Amino acid sequence: MARLTLRPDNRFFSSPTHTHNQSFLSVYTTRFFPHHHYHNPLKSRVSRVKCSTSGTERLRETKKLPDNPPIKDPPQLPNPDSDSEELSTEQNWPPWKNVPERYKLIGATSLAFVICNMDKVNLSIAIIPMSHQFGWSSSVAGLVQSSFFWGYALSQLPGGWLSKIFGGRKVLEIGVFTWSFATALVPLLAGFMPGLIFSRILVGIGEGVSPSAATDLIARTIPVKERSRAVGFVFGGLSLGSVMGLLLAPPIIQTFNWESVFYLFGVLGVAWFIGFQFLSEEEISYKGDGTTTSDKPEKATREEMGNSLKEIPWKSFFQSSAVWAMIYTHFCGSWGHYTCLSWLPTYFSEALNLNLREAAWVSILPPLASILVTSLASQFADYLISNGVDTTKVRKICQTIAFLAPAICMTLSSVDIGLPPWEIVGILTAGLALSSFALSGLYCTHQDISPEYASILLGITNTVGAVPGIVGVALTGFLLDSTHSWTMSLFVPSIFFYLTGTVVWLAFASSEPQKFTKEDS
Repeated sequence: MARLTLRPDNRFFSSPTHTHNQSFLSVYTTRFFPHHHYHNPLKSRVSRVKCSTSGTERLRETKKLPDNPPIKDPPQLPNPDSDSEELSTEQNWPPWKNVPERYKLIGATSLAFVICNMDKVNLSIAIIPMSHQFGWSSSVAGLVQSSFFWGYALSQLPGGWLSKIFGGRKVLEIGVFTWSFATALVPLLAGFMPGLIFSRILVGIGEGVSPSAATDLIARTIPVKERSRAVGFVFGGLSLGSVMGLLLAPPIIQTFNWESVFYLFGVLGVAWFIGFQFLSEEEISYKGDGTTTSDKPEKATREEMGNSLKEIPWKSFFQSSAVWAMIYTHFCGSWGHYTCLSWLPTYFSEALNLNLREAAWVSILPPLASILVTSLASQFADYLISNGVDTTKVRKICQTIAFLAPAICMTLSSVDIGLPPWEIVGILTAGLALSSFALSGLYCTHQDISPEYASILLGITNTVGAVPGIVGVALTGFLLDSTHSWTMSLFVPSIFFYLTGTVVWLAFASSEPQKFTKEDS
């Protein structure tokens, strides 16, 4: 008979289930060996080994177990790969679920600016059938269109202050709802001139607070190395909105009526307002050095709002040469932008002898090209900053391109060198498109020098920047009647402001974070 030798199994004694094994052996030996007293687990284990054969045979005889019991299949466990695929699908749906919250906010803000310019340009198309229906003269039609800029200019500083107190997110959503609701009111008030002008002023107020609100939102949520792309993406929505408005408004008016374009565009804004409520309210404030701080705006009482207005270092702002550089630069850029936006279609029609349909299509080219330039300019600026180039230097490079390019192109267009009409169109389109470099220049400096007061600073500069929309457009028409020269009325003033704005910007602009304190005032 073979000799069986057992070696102690240290793992048995050190196992965390030691107590459980003892209990199991006690029951086992008591049942099959009723006269055996359990004392030692090793001893019991030896007995179990010796008696395993005979015990099993007795058990088979008493319970008539089969000699070869069938082996049951193990229970089917769920496929972990299948579960992980389903879980992964749930976690990744909808597609934007895992997108960082700051990118969702920036995307929604850009969409708001698309709707913004759609509601701005729709009247420029609808004013033609409206004038025919109500018998308006050109002066009355001009009054209706200019009323937008009254509200736009007056709301800049209040928009910046409210964004500082309540946060840009809240001011933006109220602004979008205000201008969308006012847009939908236009058909109802068109026959009553004071009501119509009031509705357009409301549109201007809603759109006027939005740039400061967006600036505050970017300053709170976007670090400096991503800021050029964020500003370019958000404000680039204005160019896309102009293109979409000019493309969609004519067929909508022709298919239905002029009232429908105001109803439809107004509903788009209200739908945006509702969808914006589902985005997270979490905001992170980025300091000038790129570090973060918790700075979520809270509800303020009337007294706190009054104190906050008094605590704004107004005098300190105007003691800064960098702020004055932004103010004048904003004025210069707006002069070229607003005068060209208002008068280029007429210039294309009268000076280049394009028919009205061709002039309308050509007017889309500058904002369409601006979308591409904005993307390239923002990538270029952020690339330079990420590679260690001084932020001030990057802003100066971008803004210089934004001013010198259109100045050169306007000079070429105004000089009679025998260029055919479509080449002049291409030159002007290229110049105005390159002016979009300003979104990576001027429009980023407000956040650069003071994230805390960025919305108020933009409110200051944008207030001055709205003046050309009121004065410059009218002055261009006056000079055109006086001189009968497109060069003297449209191009020369714009070239002058582009060149002087470049000099001031290069001399005094700065993106270094500045401390604006009440003690300085």
